[in-house]
Amino acid sequence: MKLSTWNVNGLRASLNKGLSDYLQTSNADIIALQETKVNEPVENFILNNYSTAWNCGERLGYSGTACLFKKDPVSVIYGLGDERFDKEGRLITLKYPSFFFVNVYTPNSQGGLKRWYYRLAWDEAFTKYINKLSSELPVVICGDFNVAHKYIDVYPENLSNDENPSGFKEEERDGLDRLIESGFTDAYRFLHPDKERAYTWWSNRLNKRSENRGWRIDYFFVTDELCDKIQSVDIQANIIGSDHCPVEMVINL
Repeated sequence: MKLSTWNVNGLRASLNKGLSDYLQTSNADIIALQETKVNEPVENFILNNYSTAWNCGERLGYSGTACLFKKDPVSVIYGLGDERFDKEGRLITLKYPSFFFVNVYTPNSQGGLKRWYYRLAWDEAFTKYINKLSSELPVVICGDFNVAHKYIDVYPENLSNDENPSGFKEEERDGLDRLIESGFTDAYRFLHPDKERAYTWWSNRLNKRSENRGWRIDYFFVTDELCDKIQSVDIQANIIGSDHCPVEMVINL
Protein backbone atom coordinates (compact mmCIF):
# COMPACT_ATOMS: atom_id res chain seq x y z
CA MET A 1 0.00 0.00 0.00
CA LYS A 2 1.34 3.42 -0.98
CA LEU A 3 0.54 6.35 1.31
CA SER A 4 1.30 10.03 0.74
CA THR A 5 1.24 13.18 2.86
CA TRP A 6 1.65 16.78 1.70
CA ASN A 7 1.06 20.19 3.29
CA VAL A 8 -0.14 22.06 0.22
CA ASN A 9 -0.30 25.54 1.83
CA GLY A 10 -3.53 26.42 0.05
CA LEU A 11 -5.27 23.80 -2.07
CA ARG A 12 -6.49 26.02 -4.88
CA ALA A 13 -3.16 27.81 -5.30
CA SER A 14 -1.15 24.60 -5.22
CA LEU A 15 -3.30 22.94 -7.91
CA ASN A 16 -1.77 25.34 -10.42
CA LYS A 17 1.76 24.90 -9.08
CA GLY A 18 2.19 21.15 -9.26
CA LEU A 19 -0.40 19.49 -7.03
CA SER A 20 -2.69 18.62 -9.93
CA ASP A 21 0.10 16.79 -11.75
CA TYR A 22 1.12 15.00 -8.58
CA LEU A 23 -2.40 13.78 -7.89
CA GLN A 24 -2.66 12.40 -11.40
CA THR A 25 0.63 10.51 -11.24
CA SER A 26 1.32 9.53 -7.62
CA ASN A 27 -0.99 6.48 -7.68
CA ALA A 28 -1.05 6.42 -3.87
CA ASP A 29 -3.78 4.42 -2.19
CA ILE A 30 -4.35 7.21 0.36
CA ILE A 31 -3.28 10.84 -0.04
CA ALA A 32 -3.36 13.10 3.03
CA LEU A 33 -3.35 16.87 2.50
CA GLN A 34 -2.87 19.54 5.13
CA GLU A 35 -3.40 23.32 5.22
CA THR A 36 -5.99 23.18 2.47
CA LYS A 37 -7.32 26.65 3.45
CA VAL A 38 -10.80 25.89 2.13
CA ASN A 39 -13.98 26.27 4.16
CA GLU A 40 -16.07 23.68 2.39
CA PRO A 41 -15.38 20.65 0.20
CA VAL A 42 -14.21 21.65 -3.27
CA GLU A 43 -16.84 20.19 -5.59
CA ASN A 44 -14.70 20.06 -8.72
CA PHE A 45 -11.81 18.45 -6.84
CA ILE A 46 -12.51 15.00 -8.23
CA LEU A 47 -9.92 12.38 -9.10
CA ASN A 48 -10.71 9.16 -10.90
CA ASN A 49 -10.89 6.15 -8.57
CA TYR A 50 -10.71 8.27 -5.40
CA SER A 51 -13.23 9.26 -2.77
CA THR A 52 -12.60 12.22 -0.46
CA ALA A 53 -13.03 13.30 3.13
CA TRP A 54 -12.76 16.96 4.17
CA ASN A 55 -12.28 18.61 7.55
CA CYS A 56 -12.51 22.35 7.00
CA GLY A 57 -11.72 25.06 9.50
CA GLU A 58 -14.33 27.63 10.47
CA ARG A 59 -11.93 30.55 9.99
CA LEU A 60 -11.85 31.77 6.39
CA GLY A 61 -8.82 30.58 4.42
CA TYR A 62 -7.13 28.89 7.37
CA SER A 63 -5.93 25.38 8.26
CA GLY A 64 -7.97 22.38 7.06
CA THR A 65 -7.22 18.80 6.05
CA ALA A 66 -8.40 16.41 3.35
CA CYS A 67 -7.94 12.74 2.47
CA LEU A 68 -8.25 11.02 -0.89
CA PHE A 69 -8.58 7.24 -0.85
CA LYS A 70 -9.11 4.46 -3.36
CA LYS A 71 -10.72 2.07 -0.89
CA ASP A 72 -13.49 3.41 1.32
CA PRO A 73 -12.86 3.13 5.05
CA VAL A 74 -15.23 1.53 7.51
CA SER A 75 -15.74 4.96 9.06
CA VAL A 76 -14.34 8.50 9.08
CA ILE A 77 -13.69 10.43 12.30
CA TYR A 78 -13.27 14.20 12.21
CA GLY A 79 -11.22 15.96 14.89
CA LEU A 80 -10.18 14.93 18.37
CA GLY A 81 -13.63 15.12 19.91
CA ASP A 82 -12.45 18.15 21.90
CA GLU A 83 -14.18 21.46 21.25
CA ARG A 84 -10.98 23.38 22.04
CA PHE A 85 -9.37 22.06 18.87
CA ASP A 86 -12.01 20.88 16.45
CA LYS A 87 -12.93 24.24 14.91
CA GLU A 88 -9.76 24.36 12.82
CA GLY A 89 -10.16 21.16 10.77
CA ARG A 90 -6.82 19.71 11.79
CA LEU A 91 -7.51 15.99 11.96
CA ILE A 92 -9.09 13.21 9.91
CA THR A 93 -9.04 9.56 10.95
CA LEU A 94 -9.89 6.79 8.51
CA LYS A 95 -10.77 3.48 10.11
CA TYR A 96 -10.05 0.35 8.08
CA PRO A 97 -10.61 -3.24 9.23
CA SER A 98 -6.96 -3.76 10.20
CA PHE A 99 -5.61 -0.25 10.95
CA PHE A 100 -6.35 3.43 11.54
CA PHE A 101 -4.97 6.09 9.18
CA VAL A 102 -4.60 9.53 10.79
CA ASN A 103 -4.01 12.77 8.85
CA VAL A 104 -2.90 15.59 11.16
CA TYR A 105 -1.99 19.27 10.82
CA THR A 106 -0.48 20.25 14.16
CA PRO A 107 -0.90 23.88 15.30
CA ASN A 108 2.12 26.14 14.89
CA SER A 109 3.38 27.90 18.01
CA GLN A 110 3.80 30.97 15.74
CA GLY A 111 6.16 33.91 15.97
CA GLY A 112 6.37 35.32 19.43
CA LEU A 113 4.88 32.02 20.65
CA LYS A 114 1.37 33.46 20.29
CA ARG A 115 -0.15 29.95 20.31
CA TRP A 116 2.39 28.32 22.58
CA TYR A 117 0.00 27.05 25.23
CA TYR A 118 -2.58 26.05 22.62
CA ARG A 119 0.09 24.00 20.86
CA LEU A 120 1.20 22.25 24.05
CA ALA A 121 -2.40 21.47 24.98
CA TRP A 122 -2.95 20.06 21.48
CA ASP A 123 0.08 17.77 21.81
CA GLU A 124 -1.26 16.34 25.05
CA ALA A 125 -4.77 15.81 23.68
CA PHE A 126 -3.47 14.35 20.41
CA THR A 127 -1.25 11.78 22.11
CA LYS A 128 -4.12 10.75 24.36
CA TYR A 129 -6.36 10.33 21.30
CA ILE A 130 -3.76 8.33 19.39
CA ASN A 131 -3.12 6.02 22.33
CA LYS A 132 -6.83 5.30 22.49
CA LEU A 133 -6.82 4.34 18.81
CA SER A 134 -3.76 2.14 19.17
CA SER A 135 -5.41 0.19 21.96
CA GLU A 136 -7.89 -1.01 19.32
CA LEU A 137 -5.88 -1.36 16.08
CA PRO A 138 -2.45 -0.53 14.65
CA VAL A 139 -2.15 3.12 13.63
CA VAL A 140 -0.44 5.01 10.82
CA ILE A 141 -0.11 8.76 11.42
CA CYS A 142 1.06 11.28 8.85
CA GLY A 143 1.10 15.00 8.36
CA ASP A 144 2.72 18.29 9.27
CA PHE A 145 3.74 18.23 12.95
CA ASN A 146 5.30 21.72 12.88
CA VAL A 147 8.37 20.54 14.78
CA ALA A 148 11.77 19.17 13.83
CA HIS A 149 12.62 16.31 16.13
CA LYS A 150 16.43 16.22 16.21
CA TYR A 151 19.37 18.42 15.18
CA ILE A 152 19.81 16.26 12.09
CA ASP A 153 16.32 17.40 10.99
CA VAL A 154 17.27 21.10 10.76
CA TYR A 155 19.78 22.76 8.46
CA PRO A 156 22.53 23.91 10.85
CA GLU A 157 22.44 27.60 9.92
CA ASN A 158 18.84 27.79 11.08
CA LEU A 159 20.01 27.24 14.65
CA SER A 160 23.07 29.50 14.51
CA ASN A 161 21.29 32.59 15.84
CA ASP A 162 18.61 30.91 17.94
CA GLU A 163 19.46 27.57 19.51
CA ASN A 164 15.84 26.96 20.51
CA PRO A 165 13.51 28.57 17.93
CA SER A 166 9.79 27.99 17.56
CA GLY A 167 9.40 24.61 15.93
CA PHE A 168 12.47 23.26 17.70
CA LYS A 169 11.78 24.12 21.31
CA GLU A 170 12.37 21.41 23.86
CA GLU A 171 8.71 21.23 24.85
CA GLU A 172 7.60 20.82 21.22
CA ARG A 173 10.17 18.10 20.62
CA ASP A 174 9.11 16.45 23.87
CA GLY A 175 5.67 16.04 22.29
CA LEU A 176 7.18 13.76 19.64
CA ASP A 177 9.21 11.95 22.28
CA ARG A 178 6.06 11.17 24.24
CA LEU A 179 4.38 9.85 21.10
CA ILE A 180 7.38 7.61 20.40
CA GLU A 181 7.55 6.44 24.03
CA SER A 182 3.90 5.43 23.83
CA GLY A 183 4.72 2.91 21.10
CA PHE A 184 5.27 4.76 17.82
CA THR A 185 8.17 4.88 15.38
CA ASP A 186 9.31 7.63 13.02
CA ALA A 187 9.14 5.61 9.82
CA TYR A 188 11.67 7.70 7.88
CA ARG A 189 14.30 7.48 10.61
CA PHE A 190 13.59 3.78 11.04
CA LEU A 191 14.88 3.25 7.49
CA HIS A 192 17.28 6.21 7.28
CA PRO A 193 18.63 6.82 10.80
CA ASP A 194 21.67 8.86 9.73
CA LYS A 195 20.46 10.53 6.54
CA GLU A 196 21.40 14.22 6.59
CA ARG A 197 19.85 17.13 4.69
CA ALA A 198 16.55 15.30 4.42
CA TYR A 199 14.04 18.14 4.69
CA THR A 200 10.35 18.55 3.91
CA TRP A 201 9.85 22.31 4.41
CA TRP A 202 11.81 25.35 3.30
CA SER A 203 11.27 29.03 3.99
CA ASN A 204 10.36 31.01 0.89
CA ARG A 205 13.09 33.51 1.72
CA LEU A 206 16.70 33.64 0.49
CA ASN A 207 16.67 30.72 -1.96
CA LYS A 208 16.48 28.24 0.89
CA ARG A 209 14.70 25.59 -1.12
CA SER A 210 17.06 25.67 -4.09
CA GLU A 211 19.98 25.42 -1.63
CA ASN A 212 18.20 22.79 0.48
CA ARG A 213 18.35 24.77 3.73
CA GLY A 214 15.24 23.41 5.37
CA TRP A 215 13.54 21.48 8.16
CA ARG A 216 12.00 18.01 8.37
CA ILE A 217 8.61 18.60 9.96
CA ASP A 218 6.38 16.26 7.91
CA TYR A 219 6.31 12.67 9.12
CA PHE A 220 4.93 9.18 9.03
CA PHE A 221 4.65 7.53 12.44
CA VAL A 222 3.53 3.92 12.81
CA THR A 223 2.80 1.77 15.81
CA ASP A 224 5.88 -0.28 16.59
CA GLU A 225 4.25 -3.52 15.51
CA LEU A 226 4.10 -2.21 11.93
CA CYS A 227 7.81 -1.41 11.60
CA ASP A 228 8.69 -4.67 9.88
CA LYS A 229 6.00 -3.96 7.29
CA ILE A 230 7.56 -0.67 6.11
CA GLN A 231 9.07 -1.10 2.65
CA SER A 232 10.12 2.48 1.83
CA VAL A 233 9.76 6.09 2.93
CA ASP A 234 10.76 8.77 0.44
CA ILE A 235 10.89 12.56 0.68
CA GLN A 236 9.92 13.93 -2.74
CA ALA A 237 11.89 17.17 -2.53
CA ASN A 238 11.88 17.63 -6.31
CA ILE A 239 8.09 18.00 -6.43
CA ILE A 240 7.05 21.64 -6.39
CA GLY A 241 3.67 23.11 -5.44
CA SER A 242 4.07 24.30 -1.87
CA ASP A 243 6.73 25.33 0.63
CA HIS A 244 6.53 21.69 1.77
CA CYS A 245 7.04 18.60 -0.37
CA PRO A 246 5.25 15.25 -0.41
CA VAL A 247 6.46 12.34 1.70
CA GLU A 248 5.53 8.84 0.54
CA MET A 249 5.55 5.54 2.38
CA VAL A 250 5.04 2.04 1.02
CA ILE A 251 3.91 -0.38 3.71
CA ASN A 252 2.39 -3.84 3.74
CA LEU A 253 -1.00 -3.35 5.37
